[in-house]
Amino acid sequence: MIHPSRRGLFAAFAASAASVPLAGLAATPARAATALASADPLPAPVDPLPAPAGLTSAPSSVTLPPLDASYFTSVTLTSPLTTSVLPGSPARTEVTSGGRRVALLTRGARTVLLPGPRRTFAENKRPFVDDFDRTLTGWGSSPGGGSWNTLPSSPASYSVVPGTGLITLTTSGVSRHANLRDDEITDVDVRSEARFDKVPAGDACSYGLTFGYQDSHNNYRARLSFTTSGAVQFRIEKEVGDTVTQLASALTLTTSNPANTKWTIRVRREGSRIRARAWRSDTAQPTTWDFDVKDSEFGKGRVGLRALANSGCTNLPVTLHVSRFEVSAANWHTPPSVTHGDWVRVLPEPFDGTWTAGLEQTIRGWAGSTVPDALAYAAMFLPGAPAVIAGDGPAKGKQVLGESGYGYLNSQGYRMVGADFHEYMNIGWTFPDGAYTGASSRDAGNLDCSGYTRMVYGYHMGVPMAAKADTSGNRIPRQSRDMADHTPGVLIDRTDGTRPPTASLLQPGDLVLFNADSGDDGDQQTGTVDHVGIYLGRDAAGKRRFLSSRKTINGPTMSDMGGSSLLDGTGLYAVSLHSVRRI
Repeated sequence: MIHPSRRGLFAAFAASAASVPLAGLAATPARAATALASADPLPAPVDPLPAPAGLTSAPSSVTLPPLDASYFTSVTLTSPLTTSVLPGSPARTEVTSGGRRVALLTRGARTVLLPGPRRTFAENKRPFVDDFDRTLTGWGSSPGGGSWNTLPSSPASYSVVPGTGLITLTTSGVSRHANLRDDEITDVDVRSEARFDKVPAGDACSYGLTFGYQDSHNNYRARLSFTTSGAVQFRIEKEVGDTVTQLASALTLTTSNPANTKWTIRVRREGSRIRARAWRSDTAQPTTWDFDVKDSEFGKGRVGLRALANSGCTNLPVTLHVSRFEVSAANWHTPPSVTHGDWVRVLPEPFDGTWTAGLEQTIRGWAGSTVPDALAYAAMFLPGAPAVIAGDGPAKGKQVLGESGYGYLNSQGYRMVGADFHEYMNIGWTFPDGAYTGASSRDAGNLDCSGYTRMVYGYHMGVPMAAKADTSGNRIPRQSRDMADHTPGVLIDRTDGTRPPTASLLQPGDLVLFNADSGDDGDQQTGTVDHVGIYLGRDAAGKRRFLSSRKTINGPTMSDMGGSSLLDGTGLYAVSLHSVRRI
């Protein structure tokens, strides 16, 4: 359902926007939302070293060109409109005005494809904090930064207890690495907080914040060395093929450091410029950088940690306790982007193939409109999208748009499936057949892959939904495996069992369903559809890209972190595409 006040609110700012980043797209609703708050939020702490404009936090965006009177004049429709049925199956009706397409309808479907101003959809790295609030062997997954890779991968070396990630050094002279599986990070503002449980004997121990990480033999690091005398030395260095080069002279930060003293390391990298700072975590962050150097050896790479007991260290085991790892801002080397002029609207009923005066009136009303469509709503759950609060209807006072997670973490740090559209809003919901599903505070602000699809097409675009499985073809089922056969609309293409479908008639807004055994929707039965997304369009490289909510990146995404969001090539989703449906 779409509440009139929300639709009008979007229309007001969308029609006048020239460049509409997600933060700007929701600026008006966000201001309205503050009126519903019981109290003003506390001011955020001031960062003594704020990131400059070039290093932003998750600048996902939807941008439009400037629109003036000339644009709306150009989309004025002649009378009457002309219709023709295109060849192929399913049957599609093209609507033209003066020889120019103004709509494409599919028999049996409610979605309509219309031309409009060209938009660019883009996504960038999501900021995140890992406070290690879990219990497991290994390090598992960070809340928003992907899964941790540990090397060497001895189970005895890496574990997590609530509030602390542990790296246990049992062999001197052997580096231990923990890094996040995201190889595309370039500019970054990252910090870690950690302590050693002992003052080393025999020789020093060290922990470093790694970035531009290619492998354990090639990386940058800002490193604290804890000596046997209690001194703490700070270094900025790079390792290339096992050869370590100091990028600046080492600094001694203190001459007395008891065991279990926490130290924070912060690195900001922008292009070839690298700045680093370290300080005792129980003191204020200094306002100047310890190091400010330039080096361009590694253009992109992972971020993470390295721990080492020097070869002369004698009081092993020594354990590094990591209490916090934070990426406050970062850019990907090539953020995914899709640009086209396709807009996806939804009819109140499926198109039955008959062109009527009422349908013509609807199409005319949509011509040139910049009121948010299905793709705009889908983008309003990407990283960086601000909260929008409903002003009326069953979700009044609740968040209905804004950056979404995937699901809550259990005690072992595994992300749980089950966040439906109404659970994102933290409200119960009565479905058309009378079934009722209650709220889930644990899933507030989260959407799994089918919940994300239902939020866009069900809640925001008004297509009826079922509480669970549904074979009527009139309501969107709860899970992707049922959506593959019973989503309202028409089947566009399906695998023949030996290869993915070519989906030659694929268009933006279509549902793409996968037999990926990915666990991204909880339907992990071999041979069944287990993931669903919304096709967005061709990206800057000409590849077909889709939006979906995924565990690895913790929420809706169009990016390639943890697997390419592409229907082309040999990636997981390209080879596991099962069905394409049009709502």
